[in-house]
Amino acid sequence: MKNRGCEPMATDIVTINRAPVLTLWGAVVAERLGFSHEEALTLGRAVAGLNAYAKGKALGIFKPTPADVRAKRAEQAKAQQVLHVALLHRAVPVVQTPEGLRATSKDKPIAPASVEKYLSSKFREALGPASEAMAQLAHSRDPEQLADEAYPLYEQFRPAIPADEAGWGAAGALSVQKIRMLAKGKSAHVG
Repeated sequence: MKNRGCEPMATDIVTINRAPVLTLWGAVVAERLGFSHEEALTLGRAVAGLNAYAKGKALGIFKPTPADVRAKRAEQAKAQQVLHVALLHRAVPVVQTPEGLRATSKDKPIAPASVEKYLSSKFREALGPASEAMAQLAHSRDPEQLADEAYPLYEQFRPAIPADEAGWGAAGALSVQKIRMLAKGKSAHVG
């Protein structure tokens, strides 16, 4: 069965792949850490992209970038005054724009509106409940604690999918109830 975005299976269960879940969680965490909503959206999207790239390299889907290309990119980043923001155990490249801080992808600032559209298309009607549960979880920790625990928390609620290449991009079950339970400090081992 092909995933066409997000299909609710029950009230609190959403069938979705991991990239939009990590994008939304990254945005929620970034906003809790003090970034504006628009900045946070771009940071969430970049974290998900960096995570996907790392997994793709580990699976042999993507080839590591040659050293000479990495050196050239580093030079360009310095010239463009690219900074890095630590989020969910990733160093996210960011640039200052007239609209505010924006994470980058392929050396270009990410547009917050494109992230909103992406999340809406993937989560559909479950975007509101999932966002609210994630915000509740983010606010259940002080910012410093959240910065340390954000990725391990994600690992507890992310959709379960096969770890191998066959699981690349596959959909799994996201339990909104599990996210709510984590916010209350209860075990994540929920139905």
